[in-house]
Amino acid sequence: MKTKVLLIILLISGSLTYAQSKLADKFFENFAYVRASELYEEAVANGDDSEHVLTRLGDCYYNNSNAAKAATWYKKALDKYSDIHPEYIYKYSQVQRSLGNYQEAENWLQKFKERQNEDSRTKFILGDVKVYDELSSMEKVYIEVTNLDINTEYSDFGSFEHDGNLYFASSRNTSNKLYDWNEEPFLDIYQVDVKDNNGVKALGNPGFIMAEDVNTDYHEASVAITNDGKTIYFTRDNVNKRNRLDYDKKGTTHLKIYKASLDNGNWSDIEELPFNDDVFSTGHPALSPDNKTLYFVSDRETEDSFGQTDIFKVAINDDGSYGEPENLGATVNTEGREMFPFVAKDNTLYFSSDGYLNLGLLDIYKSDALNGSTNKPKNMGAPYNSGADDFAFYISENETGYFSSNREGGKGSDDIYSFAAYECKQTVTGVARDSKTQEPLNAVTIEIFNEDKVKIQTVTTGADGSYSYEVDCNQKYSIRGSKTNYKDDVQHFVAGSENNFENKVDLNLIPLCFDSEIVINPIFFDFDKWNIRTDAKYELENIVTVLRDHPQMVIKIESHTDSRGGDRYNIKLSDRRAKSTRDYLLSRNIAPERIESAIGYGETQLLNECSNGVKCSKEKHQKNRRSKFLIVQGKCEN
Repeated sequence: MKTKVLLIILLISGSLTYAQSKLADKFFENFAYVRASELYEEAVANGDDSEHVLTRLGDCYYNNSNAAKAATWYKKALDKYSDIHPEYIYKYSQVQRSLGNYQEAENWLQKFKERQNEDSRTKFILGDVKVYDELSSMEKVYIEVTNLDINTEYSDFGSFEHDGNLYFASSRNTSNKLYDWNEEPFLDIYQVDVKDNNGVKALGNPGFIMAEDVNTDYHEASVAITNDGKTIYFTRDNVNKRNRLDYDKKGTTHLKIYKASLDNGNWSDIEELPFNDDVFSTGHPALSPDNKTLYFVSDRETEDSFGQTDIFKVAINDDGSYGEPENLGATVNTEGREMFPFVAKDNTLYFSSDGYLNLGLLDIYKSDALNGSTNKPKNMGAPYNSGADDFAFYISENETGYFSSNREGGKGSDDIYSFAAYECKQTVTGVARDSKTQEPLNAVTIEIFNEDKVKIQTVTTGADGSYSYEVDCNQKYSIRGSKTNYKDDVQHFVAGSENNFENKVDLNLIPLCFDSEIVINPIFFDFDKWNIRTDAKYELENIVTVLRDHPQMVIKIESHTDSRGGDRYNIKLSDRRAKSTRDYLLSRNIAPERIESAIGYGETQLLNECSNGVKCSKEKHQKNRRSKFLIVQGKCEN
């Protein structure tokens, strides 16, 4: 018999502990991590050290940025459960990093890799743990693209900036001959003054490049200028000394690279480069950051050629001579077209291609091949790329630059677009109000949570009930408002992609005290039952909060039923429910003397005509099924 009784006690205890964790789960899902942690810790004290409870406790503190306590509970879970979800190994390494325990963080990150070898986060395993701080995630960068005012109805493309001037190619010179390919004038090289005002390009009036002999009656385009500004490389049709096109045996004229020198502000001494040829094209010059290597595009057929056009490199020797052209190889080139190379200051190679997975036609790619990487080039994606031709990428050290495209919405056949990278930010603003009076509420605590339910900021409303906070674009957030004597309000919103957009999120907090009564949502019981369900406990926690905030307050509990069922039975049922409600409050450490009484009145105090024998709707009956928490001593004060 003793064993049987003990078993019953253990079963009851286990049931209560389970119910406690379920209640904690409900608070956790509503971002109430403090209350949730209190309930989880009570569950642990009652013998529940399940993986769920221990990790949830860690998450409560992790999400509130309490690394020390998060570490404590995660470690308990890790020590007890060898097959724990790997994500908690990662989180434990993160909190160790937060605590400055870099070697411990490194050790656990290695364990994470052993479990999750394919996870990209394992790349942060470092030899030098001191650089951990450098691995903090960067805010998302956004791109603003602008069609330049200098574009015309004709073709404009291929930008290069140097010493306050923008150089580009254009077919706007209508006095030129028409090119059969597109029935537009042949291309010339132009230049225009440019000023950069925090990423916004201010351009002057374009004119021909400062040179007498660079532009001809045929094509010139694709400029690259040395760091010292003394040499310019450009592409030109194969033009002979008589300013006539030269053709190969098949009647095709090809492109060649030329260079010119700066003399008193003008480009002169034009010279054809020695690795050109009359039987294939060589064009689109680009310089390495140190100006010791020239990159170009060619359709020359060699043993190491890959496709229609490949990107090559050639050394520029100290004496001004050139080495032998070399194909950049399969890391860059494909069987398709690789064109318009540009090498940034960090030696990143940008180019256009139709040989990789793309959005259509030519897309812009970036590659670390020049830094020794064998990874495939990365598609730059929108807004740089579209379903049209996107090419001639140029980027400066301040993350501004240009690219060219014939996408829809342009002014001509090809247009030049400027771009500037920026951090996209929005604001969330709102007013916290009393839900009954709609009066603004002062001193409301506003907590802002990210998509991972981690609290990122706490602000407080002013006298007008307003609050404001800056958030990142394209993220999901939750806003939780709390104030003494009020029920929390939680609202959710999504920050879009429009920079500086204002999200309006108002909060309506439900007052818990009204006319000497603590008012909460109805407490529901299962049919013919009086045990406190999890949803009822969740509501009763509002009573717990009010009583804790007002230690001198005394209440009495009333439970009422509708008229359905026998009168005497309803009295007994309601009385059991009232006392179950009282017992729950007592279990939450509310002193017994603070609950004057807990009485069930059955159907003796109906609020409407729905007495015995009267047909009523469910809604009308529901109005009579209620619990009341009457204040008999003390009062609600903010």
